Amino acid sequence: MTAYVIAHLQEAAPHPEIAEYIERISGTFEPYGGRFLVHATRHEVKEGSWPGHVVMIGFPGTAEARAWWDSPAYREIAPLRSRHIEGDIILVEGVPEGYDPTFTAKAMREAPPAG
Repeated sequence: MTAYVIAHLQEAAPHPEIAEYIERISGTFEPYGGRFLVHATRHEVKEGSWPGHVVMIGFPGTAEARAWWDSPAYREIAPLRSRHIEGDIILVEGVPEGYDPTFTAKAMREAPPAG
């Protein structure tokens, strides 16, 4: 099942290490089947606030996403970003083909009341 690495990164001043990180990152996730889905694109806030930037990388599955995150190649360049940009990064599994949200709603309705 497809997995996604999603980053919500804060604004940062330009820095040569950030440029190097951006130049090198694609090479780190290609061996794991990863690819950018969102990067250096604008976003429009519809509710709440969302300062900063969004980055989203897709992988064939969670095993590949975890292997990329833990890989020596990525661990080597990660400090180039983390020294200069604060943010939150998550790994999330996608839904299966044919996913029907009404099954989730049904389970919620059938669950015993909280409290």
